[in-house]
Order: sequence, then structure tokens, then C-alpha cells
Amino acid sequence: MLRETYTKELRHLQDEILRMGSEVEENLLKAVDALIKRDLNASERLVQSDKWFNQRRIDIGHQAFGVIATQQPIAGDLRLIAATLEIAGELERIHDYVKGIGNISLMIGEEAVPAELVMHMPIMAEKARFMLHRALDAFTERNSQLAYEIIKSDDEVDKLYNKTYRAVMRYMADNSDDFELAQRLEWAGHNLERAADRVTNICEWVVYMATGQYNQGKDLLRSFQK
Repeated sequence: MLRETYTKELRHLQDEILRMGSEVEENLLKAVDALIKRDLNASERLVQSDKWFNQRRIDIGHQAFGVIATQQPIAGDLRLIAATLEIAGELERIHDYVKGIGNISLMIGEEAVPAELVMHMPIMAEKARFMLHRALDAFTERNSQLAYEIIKSDDEVDKLYNKTYRAVMRYMADNSDDFELAQRLEWAGHNLERAADRVTNICEWVVYMATGQYNQGKDLLRSFQK
């Protein structure tokens, strides 16, 4: 009975991560859609929804520490709980970027946004969302190889952000009166780029959970290439 309860508690932690992650995935796409379509009501809802994600992170932390206190997990299970705590934090931070895009949309107000400055953002959002979806699969499967493959795909988001940045710089040069608008849209693109970076952090913790080895960024890539 005790073992059954323990297994159920670990499964519940995993399910809570997947639930939180699924909501983050959806809101990444919604934030960019609202920004481009100038849907201020949707942007406001996304900003307000961030409170739920903050609370979920706290709740998952309490549940994780409860399992540690009552079940005294060791080895792989302890790594799972440690990874769960860190991944919950990364998901909350990704949603901070969603909230940031929502706030940028609200700051812009009713003003239309130049298409050339946002044209890459839906693709960036979808790539970041897909990276996150696969990272959650890797978490569920404890699949370090999949986590490694996801980290490599972050370059695609970086390239799209660089295109957005260059478009913003050109626009500023030709439209000095719209400097503030262009700068805000560059912030939105940067938020998407940082969201993808946070997904790579999740992958680092998946690798730790699966292997017991923690490496960051390029060090992790090198370790898989050996």
C-alpha cells in the first residue's frame, strides 16, 4: 500500500508538469496571435493568466517537498523530483515571456504593427512550442537522446530572431518616428528566443534525471558527441 501511494504521488507530480506545460504551449501561440491581430482583450487575459502559472509552480514545489519528507526517495526517484522542481520553474519563466508579449501588445495599444517586423514571430512561437512539447515527451520517457536533439534545434529559433532583429534595425533607420514601436516588437521577438532557451534548460534537467549527469548548453552537446 505504501509503495502504491508513493508511485501515485510521483505520477501526480509528472502529470502536473505535463498539465502546466500544455498550458504554456498553448499560450505561446496565443500571445503572438494576439500581438499580430491587435487583440488587446486576449493580450490582457494572457497577462492575467500568469498568476495561475506562478501558483502552479508553488503548488508543485509543495507537493515535491511533501514526497521527499514522507517517502524519502533515493537515486532515480530523487532525481525525478529534483528535475520536476526545476522544470516547473522553467515553465513558469517561459510563461513570464508570454506575459511579457501580452504586456508589449497592451503598451502598443490600438496601433497597427508593421508586417515585416512580426512576420517571423508565428514561426518562432510554433518552433518554441514544438520544442517544449518534445521536451515534455522526453521528460515523460526519461529520454536523454531526445532531449539532446531538442537542444540542437534551438539554433532554428535563434536564426529567426536574428532575422527579426535585422528587420527592426532597418525599419528604425527608415522610420525614426516609430522607434519605440519597433523597439517593443524587438522585445517581443527576444521573448520568444528566450522561451526557446528555457526549453533547452528543461532538456538539461531531463538528461540529469535520466543519466545522473548535469551539463549546460554546449558542454551537454559535446558530451553527446563523444
